[in-house]
Amino acid sequence: MLVKTKAIVLHSFKYGESKLIIDLLTAGYGRQACIATVGKSPKGKLKKQYFQPLFILEVILDMHQRVRLQHIKEARVDVPFSSIPFSPSKLSLSMFTAEFLRYATKQEQADELTYAYVENSIRWLDECDGHFANFHLVFMMRLSKFLGFYPNLEDFSPGSRFDLRASCFRTDVPLHNDYLPPEEAEKMNLLLRMNYPTMHLYKMTRAERNRMADVILRYYQIHIPDFPELKSLPILKELFGGD
Repeated sequence: MLVKTKAIVLHSFKYGESKLIIDLLTAGYGRQACIATVGKSPKGKLKKQYFQPLFILEVILDMHQRVRLQHIKEARVDVPFSSIPFSPSKLSLSMFTAEFLRYATKQEQADELTYAYVENSIRWLDECDGHFANFHLVFMMRLSKFLGFYPNLEDFSPGSRFDLRASCFRTDVPLHNDYLPPEEAEKMNLLLRMNYPTMHLYKMTRAERNRMADVILRYYQIHIPDFPELKSLPILKELFGGD
């Protein structure tokens, strides 16, 4: 069955001489692993450059149940980027975001709200002229709202701790080590109240930004089985860990 849907590229790699294996987050069908035959001819419907991390496409898939790889019959760039491919900082940030999404959404079923959040976030990053150093922190925490483990902000009070396992603030000390002490819990509370337009108002040192990235990824590792260490994180820390 041929279906048309919007899709965001998370990962791709070469398979044989003329094929790509591609991980997509789609608007209509959730996560899909696909295969595409890419040609060198300018008239070809599928071009290798379409399948770069976070590219927003419109694709036609030949969908079959109980098939591991769906075939991409046609693809076109739905949202041409104006800055991400040409900015080393944004490009590195997009590589990290794509790798993060590859594991954070690996069990994701069709959910238009989740897809819309991801696409709108990518669009914001591409259109932003500056002040995006906290983008990955805000993006990761707000995505947890769609995945079902967003923290309860109503429990916060000065001096409370943040329980990563229970996704809540608490005044007592948990009976495990996966929690943030009061000083870091307060930073988590501030982070959870940020959005893209206001996040530049919250100043972080290199150590604070890198520490919060580690904390958030640990949070995902607790709530999503087999969530790995991300290979792109050290590069991101180097680029966005500055004061």
